[in-house]
Amino acid sequence: MSKQINVALIGNPNTGKTSVFNALTGLNQKVGNYPGITVEKKEGICKLPRGVKAHIIDLPGTYSLNASSLDENVVIELLLNKNDKDYPDVAVVVSDVENLKRNLLLFTQIKDLKIPTILVINMADRMEYKGISLNLDHLEEELKTKIALVSTRKNKGIDKLKELIATHKELSVEPCLDASSIDKAYFDNLRKAFPNQLLYKLWLVITQDVNFGKTDRTTFDKVEDFKTKSKADLKRLQQKETIKRYQFINETLKEGQSIDLKSAKDLRIKLDRILTHKVWGYLIFGIILLTIFQAIYDWSSIPMDFIDSSFASLSEWTKNTLPEGAFTNLLAEGIISGLGGIVIFIPQIAFLFLFISILEESGYMSRVVFLMDRIMRRFGLSGKSVVPLISGTACAIPAIMATRNIESWKERLITILVTPFTTCSARLPVYLIIIALVIPEGRVLGLSYQALTLMLLYLIGFGAAVGSAWILNKILKIKSKSFFVVEMPNYKLPLFKNVALTVLEKTKAFVFGAGKIILAISIVLWFLASYGPGDDFNNAENIVTEEYASESLSQIELEQKIASHKLEHSFIGIAGHAIEPAIRPLGYDWKIGIAIVSSFAAREVFVGTLATIYSVGSDEEETIKNRMAGEVNPILGGPLFNFASGISLLLFYAFAMQCMSTLAIVKKETNSWKWPMYQLVIMSAFAYLVALIAFQVLK
Repeated sequence: MSKQINVALIGNPNTGKTSVFNALTGLNQKVGNYPGITVEKKEGICKLPRGVKAHIIDLPGTYSLNASSLDENVVIELLLNKNDKDYPDVAVVVSDVENLKRNLLLFTQIKDLKIPTILVINMADRMEYKGISLNLDHLEEELKTKIALVSTRKNKGIDKLKELIATHKELSVEPCLDASSIDKAYFDNLRKAFPNQLLYKLWLVITQDVNFGKTDRTTFDKVEDFKTKSKADLKRLQQKETIKRYQFINETLKEGQSIDLKSAKDLRIKLDRILTHKVWGYLIFGIILLTIFQAIYDWSSIPMDFIDSSFASLSEWTKNTLPEGAFTNLLAEGIISGLGGIVIFIPQIAFLFLFISILEESGYMSRVVFLMDRIMRRFGLSGKSVVPLISGTACAIPAIMATRNIESWKERLITILVTPFTTCSARLPVYLIIIALVIPEGRVLGLSYQALTLMLLYLIGFGAAVGSAWILNKILKIKSKSFFVVEMPNYKLPLFKNVALTVLEKTKAFVFGAGKIILAISIVLWFLASYGPGDDFNNAENIVTEEYASESLSQIELEQKIASHKLEHSFIGIAGHAIEPAIRPLGYDWKIGIAIVSSFAAREVFVGTLATIYSVGSDEEETIKNRMAGEVNPILGGPLFNFASGISLLLFYAFAMQCMSTLAIVKKETNSWKWPMYQLVIMSAFAYLVALIAFQVLK
């Protein structure tokens, strides 16, 4: 049986590398991180002809092997380390038919590493539209490789690519050109000093300012001593190398590619004029956001109501069917209710990821980055900061990782510190349940009050991020200078497969990531709510029966009073009452206090916690929403979740740093506990103050 081969998928950003990866792997893929670093790692399995299996790694996008960011370092480190378990048997370089000249720079560099290399020319369906024709025989001869002309949109060329991967041993490993001629004497000396080493690999080690964490450096120990040239000299040689490569590429494309500009039909310039306009651009972006939030509410209401009632019925069925006892109560009141508090939000979270994925796939997100740079500059951020701030609407953790392509340390640090203000999908469950309880149903200009409230919370979060960035820019005394460069990819219709895989992958990660935490916390909370110390808990039945002896309560009412008394004197009730004086001025009771404290593990735990607490001892087949709506404020009377307490709670979660995972990633990215501790203290204090003012004014 054939052994599994390693395939590295490499290419410039926006060449459709992800589409090729999805076409090869389908659902056989997973997303993780490279060991020891927070750069995303995508890998999958592909079945090839002749019974061969390929392990495919989708490497981060890079323009060349001259790394300028941490994620580009990942590419170089893997290609230079033959001892790495993922070292490729074959490299697949993905290029875009419209930017072939620029994409081939990276291809010629990889060829110099003598790795069997296949060139994929993607987006072939656009050739006629753009007036492009290719002489593939000439290109294959000059580039000393095999070429797969691919259209992932029309699913063409993928079988040819699989065939080429399966027969990779037949590929030439001869370089396209002799790059060492840029300084023959220097490279000859280098070759003599290291006769057993690959020349281009040595050159990359000498010129890269890279920490090769996994690479075996013992063979390169003498390289440090061999740096006879200054940094400026090496930089000039790198520039010479790039010029030489482009000279070769230009010569190759003279005969290999022809472009008939007259037949190219391009709407891009006209669309860019509108979508990046200083007035219409912002207006269109605002309308798109409003439409997204309205759709999140309207489209997901039916599946959400179904999930809510299904979990309530399942909990009731479990209690009625299984034998009475602690295990049945744990299952019905702890596990099922806790998980119900997160599963209910799958439709809305899936829709949020769907819209973000469509914006990215269509090429519109790059226009938003360009558009927002005009605003960001005034607040000490760059246009590139918009990517983390927008991707922060999914989760702050990958958003903070995405700051790695910001060259200026000051801009990167500020972006890391303010990104948690952006409303992430973990806040969404909290917002949605509270908005449903305290914001009335109704519409203005076709938009519901609830959707407008949700959008306002997103804007408040974004405003807080930008405002705090302005303050940090004034306070932080870090000298740095940066230039804003963003690539504008072509507009294209999003591929259904790519969007579907993104939504599935991200929603699955959210549910399973949050699910583990919620399940564990639900079990702990159920135990703390179901047991308690002393006579007040153990003799609850006698105490309540005596207290209400004069009132003619029904059996159900009496059982509810007993359950309420037990909950109040349970371990969780005692802990809740201990923190109640601190949160009462905000309009919260001890139950909300417990939910706030437990949600520090993950914000979305808030709803699961309340679902667990309100389910303990409850025999009614009620949904979480109905139980929360029925809660009475013990001090003021009336509903606990009224307009004042609801707005206070929404604002608290809009500003509080309620996520230990985010704190951990900030520590890792800044290499210090100082910054996450500042975040925790300042954001929590600010959230408390704003929530306090809101409740006191509105009550």
